[in-house]
Amino acid sequence: MSQDFYKILGVEKTASADELKKAYRKLAMKYHPDQNKDNPEAEAKFKEITHAYDILKDEQKRTTYDRFGEAAFDGSMGPGAGTGGFEGFAGGAGAFSDIFEDMFGEFMGGRAGGGRGGPSRGSDTQYTLEISLEDAYKGKEAQIKIPVNDTCEACKGSGAEAGTNTGECSTCDGAGRIRQQQGFFTIERTCPTCQGAGKIITDPCKKCHGQGRIKKDKTLKVKIPAGVNTGRRIRLSGEGEAGLQGGPRGDLYVLLAVKPHKLFKRDGANLHCRVPITVTKAALGGEIQVPTIEGKATKVKIPPGTQTGQQFRLKGKGMSVLGSDAKGDLYIETFVETPVNLNKKQQDILKQLDKDFSEDNGGRKHSPEASGFFGKVKDFWDDLKD
Repeated sequence: MSQDFYKILGVEKTASADELKKAYRKLAMKYHPDQNKDNPEAEAKFKEITHAYDILKDEQKRTTYDRFGEAAFDGSMGPGAGTGGFEGFAGGAGAFSDIFEDMFGEFMGGRAGGGRGGPSRGSDTQYTLEISLEDAYKGKEAQIKIPVNDTCEACKGSGAEAGTNTGECSTCDGAGRIRQQQGFFTIERTCPTCQGAGKIITDPCKKCHGQGRIKKDKTLKVKIPAGVNTGRRIRLSGEGEAGLQGGPRGDLYVLLAVKPHKLFKRDGANLHCRVPITVTKAALGGEIQVPTIEGKATKVKIPPGTQTGQQFRLKGKGMSVLGSDAKGDLYIETFVETPVNLNKKQQDILKQLDKDFSEDNGGRKHSPEASGFFGKVKDFWDDLKD
């Protein structure tokens, strides 16, 4: 009879990974055989919930189960299969160790790095690189200088003074971990004598003090592709920190941050630029020159009667699109600027123009928005008088 793994764990089909883990953890602690030595049914229940969690915690297995049901796993070691005992249940130990590690750290071998100790992989590092909008548009090769834990040249990463030997740890016989029987489980933990290295350095390197690595500045080149934006990460494999005692290096992740531009505002692949124009240019129309991210100037034709906030699109004058030859667009937004510091002649000209506008149909022909507004104001005052 087919079983519903979600019902077994007491969760909805939409449950997140964290919700699945929380539900399994609660049930596993409740039905674990060590906690129910006088209840033979508890072991069967524990196998059942562990099998359900072992399927649902894996994204690919969960997708397959949601589509085909339990039949998709007929060949797996499900509840009651195999030898019948818990030791023969493939899903049990793996799934439960996921939870047990969360609670008790590295006492379980599993994911925490069970097995032989010794050299360990170095940590991944991250470096934030600020670039200009122009660099993001064109792409570039940048040079960065970062502080990292690098391999000690004196001992070549071994941690031991040159010409000396390292001895095998007598506590763990070189395994780096020791095992202890505790109830139902065999518990494995890091060897306290060698701290998981599996060997004892009798004469540590004086330069790195036995670590096998030292802090130093490292200069690297980073190729930045055209079209990148803030938040983009570039991975440099093997350029992170050196591993302990000659272990492999981690990776370096370069996080890009595009600096704000003094002229352009970015919106995806498009750019926006606010351009001031004179009152006369707005009224009479004409051409204006505007900058582009390429570093060149281009002409834009402004029609007569252009207003503040009006936009003009320049196709293909925006940002590069990452991984493509395409370009975004540049949007020019006009801002009609009121003139200041006028001389008497200029003031007289504007006064005469204002008079002409007022006498010509109340200004409606030349300033339709203003005349419409003041017409509404007049109606408003008239309504108050009634």
